[in-house]
Amino acid sequence: MLSYDEAGQGPAVILIHAGIADRRMWDHQFAALAASHRVIRYDWRGYGLSQDPGQDLCHHEDLLALMDGLGVERAALVGCSMGGAYAVEAALAAPGRVSALALIASGLAGHVWPQDMLAQARERVHSAVPAERLARYRQGGADVEEGDARAMARAQVLWQVAGPERGREDLSRQVWERAVTMCEGVFERLWRGPALPERLLDPPAAGRLGKVRAPTLVINGLADVPGIQQVSDLLAAGIEGARRVDLPATGHLPPLERPERVTALLTEWLAGRP
Repeated sequence: MLSYDEAGQGPAVILIHAGIADRRMWDHQFAALAASHRVIRYDWRGYGLSQDPGQDLCHHEDLLALMDGLGVERAALVGCSMGGAYAVEAALAAPGRVSALALIASGLAGHVWPQDMLAQARERVHSAVPAERLARYRQGGADVEEGDARAMARAQVLWQVAGPERGREDLSRQVWERAVTMCEGVFERLWRGPALPERLLDPPAAGRLGKVRAPTLVINGLADVPGIQQVSDLLAAGIEGARRVDLPATGHLPPLERPERVTALLTEWLAGRP
């Protein structure tokens, strides 16, 4: 069962959070867009207040099932990080149900991350927890030692939300604390919950961007991890007619770090969409 919030009336907009956060990352956009739209935000299965996965985990199918359950025939999908990847999968699986896409610091299902990015993640993030404990946590169902999830969250936020070339001082105290709190909750749930393989769209979205027909806005943070920014390159080039906006001095969670700017971009993008 998915936990969600909804507000407002008008064309439907669904906000899909990042893999290092939960639906609280959309506070500013959720409140502002509700003035003109029916806005829905939710927690993925295994995140936030949603239930743990059962025997099958497929995020884009969860998204479409949520639309079914709420009587949403068609919606604009706004996704950040892997939330953007699931939005693209939904647009490919059910094109008639997606009126527009906004992909923010997006991932892409089926994309192979560059080796230098993975090495940097091991060095800067995974090293925050002793290797033997991290290996145990990744198996799921673990008893998590006090402080490990927070240590991992701080390292993840520093690397991604601040960005590899910035420091903690580049984020406001409010953004830092909220990002760490959400990310800590993510690791607690992932490590304590069941470890299940995730089922993606087949064939993968990475090779099918030319089939995306929804009008698409790509928002990229110029301080984000370079390997993630490369996905914005792929999306902007691969989806016909996509519009791209680069945000200076912005890391992996633009809706949290630059709330007014992202809300303004989304408001403009959604204006006049059916």
